[in-house]
Amino acid sequence: MPDEVLRRVFGHEGFRPGQLQVVEAIMAGRDVLAVMPTGAGKSLCYQVPAIARGGVAVVVSPLVALMQDQVARLQAAGVAAGTINSSQPWGTNADAWRAAQRGDLRLLYMSPERLTDARMLEALPRLNLSLFAVDEAHCVSQWGHDFRPEYMALSQLRDRFAKVPIAALTATADARTRAEIARTLLRDQPVVHVAGFDRPNISVGIERRQKNDRRLQALALSMRGQSGIVYCPSRARTDRLAAELASLGLNAFPYHAGMEAEARRAALDRFVTEAGAVAVATIAFGMGIDKPDVRFVLHAGLPGSIEAYYQEIGRAGRDGQPAVAAMLYGIDDVMLRRRFIAQSGASDARKRVELARLSALMGFIEQNGCRKQALLRHFGEEAPPCGRCDACLGKSFLPEATGEPRRRRAERAAIPAERAPQGTQVAADADLLAALKAKRLELARAQQVPAYVVFPDATLVAMAAVQPRTRDALRTISGVGEVKLERYGEAFLRVLRTYPS
Repeated sequence: MPDEVLRRVFGHEGFRPGQLQVVEAIMAGRDVLAVMPTGAGKSLCYQVPAIARGGVAVVVSPLVALMQDQVARLQAAGVAAGTINSSQPWGTNADAWRAAQRGDLRLLYMSPERLTDARMLEALPRLNLSLFAVDEAHCVSQWGHDFRPEYMALSQLRDRFAKVPIAALTATADARTRAEIARTLLRDQPVVHVAGFDRPNISVGIERRQKNDRRLQALALSMRGQSGIVYCPSRARTDRLAAELASLGLNAFPYHAGMEAEARRAALDRFVTEAGAVAVATIAFGMGIDKPDVRFVLHAGLPGSIEAYYQEIGRAGRDGQPAVAAMLYGIDDVMLRRRFIAQSGASDARKRVELARLSALMGFIEQNGCRKQALLRHFGEEAPPCGRCDACLGKSFLPEATGEPRRRRAERAAIPAERAPQGTQVAADADLLAALKAKRLELARAQQVPAYVVFPDATLVAMAAVQPRTRDALRTISGVGEVKLERYGEAFLRVLRTYPS
């Protein structure tokens, strides 16, 4: 049954490593803690059993944007999904609740605050509940890198709904955080699945930052023509750095919470559609975005913690092809972070936790051994030296400043061709891939959803490589489920048929 759901709804012929164990545990009614790296397909681990078990699965997510993104993707695949959140009118939330109560929804997304509201907890037994899924479950841990007090109230679920399985999922949890998640959210003897944390295709380098952004500009220019993310610690720095990179001819643009919703939507469209798109963003960017061909992640300052760093660099190279993660930091970053912690309104205990996290981060940055080895050791995983980081190589693997005049660099970076992932035929079919992306954007705008909701990049890359000409052939492409085949198939086949095979 789960295999059939995976193929018919999501268009995948088989589960990725680790997914099936989690799905089978949930199908058997067991509580589960799944720790899987970014890009490993955590969402499918609860979405497949939610559809297969019937009833209504209630999914907890910390951000409205994440909820809306997941609902849009599911609806595009023909799955009845809805959300109740504070950004929607009361009537829209009421309609979603009534649909869940009638049994017309398979998944209902809510924030932890909304789910644990007293009135909601009293009303939930009216639903035919199939499971609870707690996404970003590390938020429950006071030691974790993104502690949310409201997540603690989710501990009520295991006692109030003793027969409903609970799945807790996260990409970043060391042994201490895993124990806290299980103790707080799950019943005795849960199934615990911890996938390997290593992402061997990502090369890591860390350097002291110069007084200006010349070094970061050189790094970004060295990756010209390829998609990337540059993380900045503030909105003002985000806007300034995006403008600097754009002036050098890169397809760079800002993304942060201070922008209007339509501007953020346009930025997302650019990121998943345009060649060589570089998003200069605050830390929230990238969560839930299915873009496998991000070739580099640059940090223009300190990340929030080791866990946050791991999560952010994990947005690169999700297609398994080589990717680069580089961090430029300064001692002023450390002083600013210490001052922020000291001046926050947090309790003394929480301040001690934050200072310990900062100390652990600096210990990781300033140690002399293999970067990957130290990073994995933080999560309780032993590994040999990676042989690819700056520490292993004895020097930075990152390019030196080019020394070219600013105008020349801009000219050289302004007409780049999109570089397709290695191991496919798409390098010879860049025009076809661009045409498929243009069709995807056209369909997405008509539906007012992000472009990747129609099809993720990986599916378009496969289309361009295989070049199917019939519905049956298109059905074999990973990511083309039955509903998407019916809804979008002919539109994409028309594009494919105009190109010689």
